Amino acid sequence: MTGPAGADGPAGADAVGPARRRRNPRGSGDQLREEILDAATGLLLASGHEKAVSIRAVAQRVGVTAPSIYLHFADKDALLDAVCARYFERLDEQMQRAGDGQSHPLEVLRAQGLAYVRFAAANPELYRIATMGEARPGSDSDAALASSAFTHLRDSVQALMDAGIYPPGDTTEATLELWAAAHGVVALAVSKPYLPFGELMAFADRVLVAVCAGRIVLGEVGEDARPEDFLTWLAEARGKMVR
Repeated sequence: MTGPAGADGPAGADAVGPARRRRNPRGSGDQLREEILDAATGLLLASGHEKAVSIRAVAQRVGVTAPSIYLHFADKDALLDAVCARYFERLDEQMQRAGDGQSHPLEVLRAQGLAYVRFAAANPELYRIATMGEARPGSDSDAALASSAFTHLRDSVQALMDAGIYPPGDTTEATLELWAAAHGVVALAVSKPYLPFGELMAFADRVLVAVCAGRIVLGEVGEDARPEDFLTWLAEARGKMVR
């Protein structure tokens, strides 16, 4: 199978033209849209880079003409944004499922964070493209993230604040701390899998617990605490535990 050869279109067999595709029944535009997204995703995974994907290559893979693609997506950037948005929707589904059934808001947040790492680690190439690809002017992929996985994670952080576990504050900022931690774990695991993580999910759990615990301690010590303030708080906390 010959892969895409760049923005100008595919080379070799792809240049012959799209394979004949049986016409979908009237009203099946959503089905074609999903097929287009599947094809674009497959090409992204095969090439490893969005620059190697073209509208012509996607059309060839689906078996339609390029104008058929433009009926659903204004241009290549819009198509790639939709691929990323669908990825985040599926990530959100996994995170929501992991949080369901947890009885404590802290366990909900922990389960969602681990689900993020697990799903991303299972889909490394697509995760890299969706979260670490080149920024495109006018891209709405960040908006798609904010409307799904990030929004629900932020709701879980708000629940911790409402319960008095997290100190009150900027919910988005606190959520970004968790996202940065989870993303950092996945980014290292994807780009440098040879590092001595041990069991990845156990490593991710320790990192996420540390971030959550740090935010809780900051609520006790204060945002502007100095190192000696933390040591004083720790000594007092240990003293209470001894008693």
